[in-house]
Formats: sequence, structure tokens, C-alpha cells
Amino acid sequence: MKFKIHRGTKEIGGSCVEVWTDNTRILLDFGLPLVDKDGKEFDFKNYKFLNINELIERGVLPDIEGLYNDAVKLIDGAFISHPHQDHYGLSQFINKEIKFFLGEATHRIIELNNLFTSQNLIIENVAYFEKEKTFQIGDFSITPYWADHSAFDAYSFLVEANGKSIFYSGDFRSHGRKAKAFKWFTHNAPQNVDYLLLEGTTIGRENKPFKTETQIENELVKLFKQAGKINLIYTSGQNIDRLVSIYRACIRSGKTLVIDVYVAKVLKELSKFAGIPYPSEDFKNLRVMFPYFTSRRLKNEGNEKVLYQFKKYKITKEQITNQSDKIVMIVRPSMQKDLEKINGIIDGNLIYSMWEGYLKKSNTKKFVDYLKSKGFSFHQIHTSGHADIKTLKQMVEAIKPRNLVPIHTFDGDVYKDIFKNVNVKRAKDKEEIEIV
Repeated sequence: MKFKIHRGTKEIGGSCVEVWTDNTRILLDFGLPLVDKDGKEFDFKNYKFLNINELIERGVLPDIEGLYNDAVKLIDGAFISHPHQDHYGLSQFINKEIKFFLGEATHRIIELNNLFTSQNLIIENVAYFEKEKTFQIGDFSITPYWADHSAFDAYSFLVEANGKSIFYSGDFRSHGRKAKAFKWFTHNAPQNVDYLLLEGTTIGRENKPFKTETQIENELVKLFKQAGKINLIYTSGQNIDRLVSIYRACIRSGKTLVIDVYVAKVLKELSKFAGIPYPSEDFKNLRVMFPYFTSRRLKNEGNEKVLYQFKKYKITKEQITNQSDKIVMIVRPSMQKDLEKINGIIDGNLIYSMWEGYLKKSNTKKFVDYLKSKGFSFHQIHTSGHADIKTLKQMVEAIKPRNLVPIHTFDGDVYKDIFKNVNVKRAKDKEEIEIV
């Protein structure tokens, strides 16, 4: 049994791990890079006119035998650990005959991204796995483990073959709304694992415990209870844990949560997989607005039925104006023109609930500055989607791997200082490692 980390030993994003035996070959994630070789933000627009061979030459696509359309013998399967683009965002280049293995909700989120964004990633040859249910692909036995992460439907994988094993952590944490999943894992982790490929997104940052989603909820309640203020929250429409925290804070403070049609569709579709709020008679304080750009896009592409689906729960700009002090609204930069047309949106709270690095983006900065010019006070209320060092240590202690390999990190060199009682193997991108 051998494996190769094509990208991720010295960077966050672009995750891609190849694992093979003499008879079977699989891929764990096929993500879009987050940074270029010079460390600047990766922008695929700079490469979109290149063919597959040119993308391989530029280092955007990994050179993997059996993965692309010119393959003589195809690999046996491609896995997606969760629906963040740095783990699946290059999958459109994979030969369409190769089967994808992923969670059903992950597949649905990718389809929603096709509907609401410029992404055009059609995955049809799929097999859905379920947590803790082992299945076979050729020589490999694969067991998915449900992970607590900011992405809905996230998994880690145990890969076994010929008496050897790898545990691929994917992205995880222990302070989200699925914290019990990680606690369960610490009591039921696989043992005698040869190699643990451990994400270290937060290594190198301030070493302190992260806020829990319950703490986030409590902070939101305090702001929402301020008299006479509208509350606007800039957060990811796919961070379901955060949306639930916001909704619960609205319930506790007597507010109406206003979401746009995009977030409404995400919540409606994912409510089939978990007990989360979505626009319906069961959640009367949840209302939907229809932003201009999103609505126009849906109409132009023949998807008006998505708009009609939530018509019954619509809130108008006039209604928002008339009850602004009772409103909590999810916003983003593309909605600025809609906000400009709502009278009386001044002197409220703008709550930024995403990774602070995005504040450097020009469109984010412009949006924040616009609301500040309207008298909004700026608040950062957020917690990481990734594990803190304490949680990383708990995973290592639970598995007790023979070898530990840094992945999904800019700071792999410090693993040996953090994890004292395990052999840290500092792999390089594209280095072939045989498990003996």
C-alpha cells in the first residue's frame, strides 16, 4: 500500500491524496488551490483557457495516472470529504467514467452551487456512503467517519488494504454543533493506524481554545437585544452551524430572521438531512427576501420555480423598513444595491461572521465601508471551522498512529514540537510513501 500527497504538505487548500496498491487506486479529495506558488491568492480565471496538459505543466492540476480523459486505465474512485471547494473544486477535470464517492448532502450542495454561482461541476457517476459503514473498492476497505466542521456533511476516512492503513482527517473541529460526533470518535477511533494524515489549518495561529457555537449564539443575543437597531450579518450561506446559531439567537431575542432566496434554498434542501430551520409554517419568524442579482440570474437561466417556491414567505423592502428594529438579516456584498433601496437602514449593527482574512478582499472592504458610512457599528463574532491544537492532540491520542503526516497546513515543520509521542513524518508534495 502506497500513498502520495500531491498538494497540501506545505499549504492550506488544494487537498489531493492518491492511495494505491498493485490492483486498486483511489483519490482522496481533488481541491482547488487557495494560493499560488508565490503565496498570493489563487484565481482560476488566470488559467481557465488552458487545457489539461497545460494545467498540469503549470502545477494547477496534479499529474496523476488514470485520472483524466486520455487515461488508458482509470483509477477506481474519487472521494470528496466535504463540500468546500479547496477539497473538490477541480473535480470537473476528472474523467466522467470515474465514480465519485461522497455524502448525499455533499452532492446536493455541489448542485446548489451550480444553480446559484458560476460553478459548472456536474457529478453524475456517484455512490453515496454513510458514516461508520465500511465498504469495499477493490483491495481497499474504506470507513467514513462523520466530522464536526463548518461544512455540512464532512467526513474523515479510514483506508485499509493488505494489513496496512491510513487515516485521512479531512477538515474537522470539536467546538461546533456536532461536537458530540468528535467526542464519540475519541472513544471509537480506529487503532493501529500506520499513517495519520492530520490537517493543521490553525497551527501557527494564536494557540487558545476557540469559541463554541453556543458562545457565538450568546454573543449574538446580547447584540440583538440592543433597542432600536437592525442587525445585518455577513456570513456564509452554507455554514449551517452558524445559521442555526443565528436563528436560535433570533428566537431568544424576539427577532425575525430574514434570509435571501439562496440561503432559503440551501436550508430547505439540507433540512432533508438534519433538523434545521427553513422557510415554512413551522418556522414563522423566518422570512425570505429576493435580491435583484440573484433573482435575475435565476430567471435568465430558467429557474423561476426556485423563486416561486418561497413566495409565500416573502418579506418586502417596505416591511423591513417598518420593522427594522425587529430584523436580523443575512447579507453579502452583492446585496448592497438592495440595501440601498431599503429606507431607514442606518445606525445598526453589522456583524462579520467569517474568516477575518476575507476582510482584505476589495469587494468585502467596500461593502463594510458602505455600511459604516451609514452609521453601522462593526462587530466580529466568529469561530474557526477547524480544530484548535487541543483538539488536534485529542485526535492523535485517540488514534495513536505509528506515523503522523502534516497536511492542509502552512506550518508542518512545527508538528514535531506539538506532538511529542508520535513519529512525525514530514512528507513533501508528490513524494511517494510506501507503508511497510
